[in-house]
Amino acid sequence: MSNRKIQMPREVYIDPGIISDTAKICKSLRLDKQILIVTGKHTYDIGALPVMESLEKADIPFEVTKVDRATYESISEVEELITPDTTVLGIGGGKVIDVAKLSSHNQGVYFVSMPTTASHDGIVSPLASIKNPNTSTSAKAQSPIAVIADTEILAQSPFRLLAAGCADLIANFTAIKDWELAHRLKHEPISESAAALSIMSAHLITDNVANIKPGLEASARIVMKSLFSGGMAISIAGSSRPASGSEHLFSHALDKILDKPALHGEQCGIGTILMMYLHGGDWMAIKNTLEAVQAPTTAKEIGINDEDIIEALVMAHKIRPERYTILGDNGISKEAAYELAQKTGVIE
Repeated sequence: MSNRKIQMPREVYIDPGIISDTAKICKSLRLDKQILIVTGKHTYDIGALPVMESLEKADIPFEVTKVDRATYESISEVEELITPDTTVLGIGGGKVIDVAKLSSHNQGVYFVSMPTTASHDGIVSPLASIKNPNTSTSAKAQSPIAVIADTEILAQSPFRLLAAGCADLIANFTAIKDWELAHRLKHEPISESAAALSIMSAHLITDNVANIKPGLEASARIVMKSLFSGGMAISIAGSSRPASGSEHLFSHALDKILDKPALHGEQCGIGTILMMYLHGGDWMAIKNTLEAVQAPTTAKEIGINDEDIIEALVMAHKIRPERYTILGDNGISKEAAYELAQKTGVIE
């Protein structure tokens, strides 16, 4: 691991109203030859329009494209709009950020991450989650050269998304336990600095649950800073290990089973309750924290039936067989899955 390059953003802005300074930031980084704004139909008005206004005032040329899915087809379409002089601005949620990240990486140009929601840790990390016909894959891309996170915009997004971001961060607790287990049992390399940073990111949420409330700019700032440091842990590790363990395998299993999965962070939060129980840790503390930030803790709350929860638990170990977790090489039985889900209150 000693010869591996660690990619990190050159500049990071987490402030209210910072989106109006986009042109100034692009000029300071010498990224102002040609801008390609990648956004979504829901984030065009709140995110892309103020950026376009900023670029127009500074006479910076730009194009705009909207994407609605994080697929390889969407990435190819964006790549066709990229020239060697282009800087890609990803303005939106997870799907938009991932498409902007991977298309810019494939074309060898810089990428600026501009999240409009604080719902996941992919805002900063060098990995992109891309949908295939039957599943999603984690593709290696690049870290953004800059992050511009306007906390006023983040605070205005639906609170459910912010709560999902908190749940995705709380998942770091079991992700690190799984990583340490793989290190002990399989001699998998581990980065102690990445693990420590990941746990610190999760503690930023658990230590501030009383301050995370709907519509508050300060709440969005706390969650965004935590997502940023969690993304840095992934960059240091060179993999998603610091933020993705058995709880994420459970969530990915649900994605395969369900026609309409719940939010990624919501599923991971419930998975963290389940996997912390298997680790023999304080799963009630996880459950209480999720409830405090208004994140779901039961299958019923996210509209998933009991049978799908059980199926996901039984098949989760097969999702990424190379990634050793508390689920082991053979997974858990259906009977054990029922007992686990009932004892933790995930199903009734």
